[in-house]
Amino acid sequence: MTAEYSPQVLVELEARVTASLARWSMSPAAAIRLLNVSENATYLLRDPAGTSDPMRARELVLRVHRVGYSSAQEIRSELAWMKALRDDGVIETASAVRGVDGERVQTLESLVGAAPRFAVAFERLPGKEPDSSDAVHWFERLGELTARMHEHAMSWDLPTGFRRKRWDLNAMVGPEGYWGSWRAAIGLNAAGVAILEHVLALIRQRLERFGDSADVFGLVHADLRLANLMVDGSTLRIIDFDDCGFSWYLYDFATAVSFIEHEPILPTLLEAWTAGYRRVMPLSADALAEIPTFVMLRRILLTAWLASHSEVPFAREFGASYTAGTVSLAQDFREGKFLSSSLVPRSTIA
Repeated sequence: MTAEYSPQVLVELEARVTASLARWSMSPAAAIRLLNVSENATYLLRDPAGTSDPMRARELVLRVHRVGYSSAQEIRSELAWMKALRDDGVIETASAVRGVDGERVQTLESLVGAAPRFAVAFERLPGKEPDSSDAVHWFERLGELTARMHEHAMSWDLPTGFRRKRWDLNAMVGPEGYWGSWRAAIGLNAAGVAILEHVLALIRQRLERFGDSADVFGLVHADLRLANLMVDGSTLRIIDFDDCGFSWYLYDFATAVSFIEHEPILPTLLEAWTAGYRRVMPLSADALAEIPTFVMLRRILLTAWLASHSEVPFAREFGASYTAGTVSLAQDFREGKFLSSSLVPRSTIA
């Protein structure tokens, strides 16, 4: 995966996007700006054609998919759940825009013989990513919206052909994990491997006891970190369902604190999220006791993601320091000291 978004690839991808503007009725005058490179490459398309007011230019957010990560049917299934969540009034999220051929999932062919890529255009939502300094306020609302999504997932009849990934232990940290091996984590040494092996054995024991029955395991967003939230005044919207799939419902909290698992504010974020969640759905003591398990699991999984996506600037920025921090948190988890609070008694973690 290391050459997935090299500078040369990004130049070629922009050429593909430029050649494909007419698929979404965008004029050749549309400006193309790379917004983000992560699992996918995301572009802002801004077309001033047809209006004399540049502030009213038509804008779309175009997601160009990583090669081989999601099939067309998986993407269509993602969009189907997003549409159901909007139509049923559960949350506000972006609407996928059909191409002129009526299809939401487009295939962008390479101009130089590289692999084709799927692409989806979304309406651009107003707002911006929440400020981390104000995260506590938004985490209470996020907890409420997360519970609403879970409640919807429990009652929603999956459409025929619905297909999304299953985020279980093997898919996350097994030999054939979706994001590669955690053992390849940047800067991980033999001592760190031993600690993480022991902690993963504890996690497996705990999750086997917790189970995967329908009341704890189902369709989840699976990537609720701050970058996938949009704040507009008092409104919180959720975007980017690219990783949505079947997993433990509590995994959604773990994803919401991705890359900030070590911050002192974490127990406060959990308390706020839990308060919001409980306004919609109950959370048992047994469920609360496993939240540190899911946060630790997600943290280890992210070391694998950083290693297998090392061409992404974000991955290079975190690198070895994130791995070292993961090993340190794993030691705390093993000793029953990770995420100890009034909500999660220390005695329930060890």
